[in-house]
Amino acid sequence: MQHSKLSSILLAMDSLSIYRGLLENRVLSKLKTLLISLHKADVELRELINSYYEFYFELARENSTTMSLKDYLLDQIIFDENPFTFQQQASQISNSNQVLEKAAAQDLKGLQLIAQLNPALVKAHLAELFKNDPNNTLIQELPEWVLESSTNTLSNHLNHIKTHLNSCQHWQDSLDELKTFHKDYGCGLFARYFAFVWERIDGSGYIRGIDSPDPITLDELVEYQNERSRVIENTLQFLKDFPANNVLLYGDRGTGKSSTVKAILNEYHTQGLRMLEVPKAYLADFPLIIRQLKNRTQKFIIFVDDLVFGDNEENYTSLKAVLEGGLESKTSNILIYATSNRRHLVKEYFKERAGLQSNNHDEEVHAGDTMQEKLSLADRFGINVVFSSPNQTKYLEIVDGIAARRNLTLDRDWLHKEALQWALWYNGRSARTAKQFVDWLEGHEAIKILNN
Repeated sequence: MQHSKLSSILLAMDSLSIYRGLLENRVLSKLKTLLISLHKADVELRELINSYYEFYFELARENSTTMSLKDYLLDQIIFDENPFTFQQQASQISNSNQVLEKAAAQDLKGLQLIAQLNPALVKAHLAELFKNDPNNTLIQELPEWVLESSTNTLSNHLNHIKTHLNSCQHWQDSLDELKTFHKDYGCGLFARYFAFVWERIDGSGYIRGIDSPDPITLDELVEYQNERSRVIENTLQFLKDFPANNVLLYGDRGTGKSSTVKAILNEYHTQGLRMLEVPKAYLADFPLIIRQLKNRTQKFIIFVDDLVFGDNEENYTSLKAVLEGGLESKTSNILIYATSNRRHLVKEYFKERAGLQSNNHDEEVHAGDTMQEKLSLADRFGINVVFSSPNQTKYLEIVDGIAARRNLTLDRDWLHKEALQWALWYNGRSARTAKQFVDWLEGHEAIKILNN
């Protein structure tokens, strides 16, 4: 009986087609090795014990929270990127592929059978194989995994689909629910995360999901409502498939430019907004990035923080090409939001202006064209929003607002005096300085209460 059930599970693994990529992950790879070993005629107990622990170790490493094989497989199904899941979330696809869906349903049936593998079944089979072995007492000491699934460790939309799969008597009956999920939230990396960063290893660029993005919200940002409202309005147009612009947020340091962009992501990611931060040094990778994002239903903001170019940098030509919307870069599901402390993103020098009337043979003949190209990059952003340093009154209003949100009830005159002193000691008046002051103040007051 045990041998028959184990054979059916191994056959189910061998029969995966659309979800076959799951066999490449270490947990299922080690499980398959264990099941194959159980079917060998001349296998030794030592080999099987080792295979069992290899599988158990990988399951514990990947799913130490619940130690459930079923829970692990449900996560893999939800986040897998394969022909079926990619078809559902690809924006240009309108008709379902019945052949793919039938194959996916058959795979779900097999994956459910694998998820039901009971460690007691494996141990019983081992006990039967080695009933005369003097070391067979080791078999009963083998640790076991959990058969049930938990859904309380994921965000709401992930819990919903996982709970639905878990409650289905037959996983293949969840196909329509999976189709809706992948259409709304994407697949693979883009279903698991909503914030990403572009990184490079050994010269190759790739998208890495961010587990814990900056949690700042729009409610936490005090003042600059008019500036922020223009960015929010543009983002909402983008999410509703109306025409929208690339945005440049520039101005004085510490005024909340980057925080505005991050807070917008936290506000609207449940509506399909995703954000990919691209370091300035990797702007030449824009064509590769766009190819990975353009055929998806999610809306992507490519975020470039603290943007400025030196006189010899050519990365700005890659950014300019995307902003102008070339044949490949023009795509309706991608916008660029950039922040900078300066309006002119490319540094310009007086010697270039002198070149306009220079008799020096080493100067550029068409120096004016170079100047105009450097000055025009910011103009290619459809919307420019200026964040200026606050005057004293506005700075103190920001301090008051942050302190009120932290429920700090302090003498107002004393608070203002300390806030102004802090600005003199440290970074001058700005929203960032105000937050840093209130952070210090909150901790200072907490220590005083603790000591008393």
